[in-house]
Amino acid sequence: MERLFELFRQRIKRISLNFKRSLYDEIDWDEQLIAIVGARGSGKTTLMLQYIKKNLPINKQTLYVSLDDIYFYENKLVDLAEKFIKYGGKYLFLDEVHKYPTWSIEVKNLYDNFPDLKIVISGSSILEIFKSYADLSRRIIVYKLPEMSFREFIEFHKGIKLNKYSLTEILYNHEKLSTEINDKIKPLPAFKDYLKFGVYPFFGKNIKRYHEKLRQIIDVVLNIDIPQTKNIEMANIVKTKKLLGIIASLSPFKPNITDLAKDLNVHRNTLLQYLNYLAKAEIIYLLPAGKKGDGQLAKPEKIYLHNTNIMYAMNENPDIGNMRETFFVNQIVNANNKLQYSKKGDFLINNKFTFEIGGKGKKFKQIADIKNSFVVADEIEYGFENKLPLWLFGLLY
Repeated sequence: MERLFELFRQRIKRISLNFKRSLYDEIDWDEQLIAIVGARGSGKTTLMLQYIKKNLPINKQTLYVSLDDIYFYENKLVDLAEKFIKYGGKYLFLDEVHKYPTWSIEVKNLYDNFPDLKIVISGSSILEIFKSYADLSRRIIVYKLPEMSFREFIEFHKGIKLNKYSLTEILYNHEKLSTEINDKIKPLPAFKDYLKFGVYPFFGKNIKRYHEKLRQIIDVVLNIDIPQTKNIEMANIVKTKKLLGIIASLSPFKPNITDLAKDLNVHRNTLLQYLNYLAKAEIIYLLPAGKKGDGQLAKPEKIYLHNTNIMYAMNENPDIGNMRETFFVNQIVNANNKLQYSKKGDFLINNKFTFEIGGKGKKFKQIADIKNSFVVADEIEYGFENKLPLWLFGLLY
């Protein structure tokens, strides 16, 4: 236990408070049990350590541990926590909980038996907290940490703080907003950088190795996270990798599930499960059809890589049209808007707004007769009437 405290103090020393993700201020840290979930590399660990460093005593009252530490090969979490409490512990932060097989039942026991103990856990997005066998859903408050928005990237990289705006504010006030923002920063060069390396906070450490590290993260998700969390045999991981390679070469594309299943030599439902796992791990995004499907095994209308940085990591020269759509999808969904496929235009948002995505010369021809329709154009600093800059949607969260 002494070693765990020492490792914790060493990590705290390295944590900077200069930039904090937006979610930091949205979390009710006074709750007894909090979960922060998100993709690998999104900044969950940093978020927890920043809160500790700014708000909590760095003594025996506070402890941060990662549950993939070798300590837990021979020791139980519940035993550590009980000893921690006996020595005056009040705040327990548990990282990488999906690496500890019985985390759910032990956290439930700690919650029930020690009501004065504050617990914060973090885990991969692929972790299905609400379906855990310990029935934590009635006890836990879950917060989702998405990839960094374009707005957060500007603050992190340029030191310029911009407000976030709702979708309706952007749609109906975009001319004023884009003018105000252009007075503070030229958005197009920053936007170009963001598309390549601005999605994950670790880019600030070494941009030259950024895409290499991102590929390593994807490998860890495929080789470790998905097999451990979903009990997939390692032999089938090869098929998951092949599936991702197909998606990366064609994304976005309308999948023929039957043909794709034959190519991978798997059952149709197995293929849909693999797609669902990759989506939960936030490596891909499955665009639902406009009509209702049959739950998580519904055939997606289109498949995208989850963000533009993954596109660059898997393809040095990604298609510009695909990249524009991928950025739009990512920012819209991360801001908790409902996105669906549209037969006219590219996307239907919140069952009301139709969008067509393209370059600066994009016209309204495809959506001219549709109410509440908008063109979203790349490579423009300012919009006019129902034609908006693509980068502006990076201020949604």
